[in-house]
Amino acid sequence: MIKIPPYLKKGDTIGLVCPAGYMPFERVKTCVNTLQDWGYNVNVGATVGGGSATYFSGTDEERLRDFQAMLDNDEVKTIVCARGGYGTGRIIDQLDFKKFKKNPKWIVGYSDITVLHAHIYSNYYIATLHAPMAGAFNEGGAGNEFVGSLKQALEGKKINYSCATHPDNRKGEAIGELVGGNLALLAHLVGTDSDLKTKGKILFIEDVGEQLYNLDRMLYQLKRSGKLAKLAGLIYGGFTETKDTDRPFGQTIDEILRHAVAEYDYPVCYDFPVSHTDRNYALKVGVGYKLRVGKSKVTLQE
Repeated sequence: MIKIPPYLKKGDTIGLVCPAGYMPFERVKTCVNTLQDWGYNVNVGATVGGGSATYFSGTDEERLRDFQAMLDNDEVKTIVCARGGYGTGRIIDQLDFKKFKKNPKWIVGYSDITVLHAHIYSNYYIATLHAPMAGAFNEGGAGNEFVGSLKQALEGKKINYSCATHPDNRKGEAIGELVGGNLALLAHLVGTDSDLKTKGKILFIEDVGEQLYNLDRMLYQLKRSGKLAKLAGLIYGGFTETKDTDRPFGQTIDEILRHAVAEYDYPVCYDFPVSHTDRNYALKVGVGYKLRVGKSKVTLQE
């Protein structure tokens, strides 16, 4: 059975780190203030606003040290990643999860943080939280329902989401553990120690800023490695800011997604609110859900 980290209580401490790309401290202030308004203490890691004038929030060693310190700090009950980008895969194999296994805590984030979600689920069978990060709190986002869903998830509220139907939806009902995240990362993790086993699972995937041909290629990588064949159900989130080549690929994103799973018969939901936009519900990775893809609406219930 999946191990669920303790939910938060008022006065608990949340660690805030950047295990991958750089994030200026000014961009996390609203997040810090909001978490404090929710009743939590915030321990801001050295990688937030850290690093030199490179893409990363610090050297591999600095990012590893900062994240490891949060993992091992008994006072820190949850680790929120301030942003994704790229870089978690460079340090994942050096992280020591011994203490975390005995006393798990929620790991929060999405995008590049998919590496952590997949690695922790596959190796330690501990739930994590695919959810909005620090940037989502800015420009009024702290008050929307999607950032609110992070608060509810951290406090142990049962998840019960619904969304509109889509013309390509395949109706049906699925029950299984929810796994997934960013398509590019899931494809890159195939064959590594963080690779996901998806048989019998509800898989969710999303991506941003990719060429149409590359999305098709990554879906075929999942398909050829058996990740799409025996799912309980599939949730397609947002595939935003897609690009096409000068000579058109020849299919829309919906056609690409539909074609990838045309031969299977499990329920499929399109355009679920999990994405790189502000439409990004908190999802507990590894936890059991019921997905209903119906005629008038789609529901996902814990």
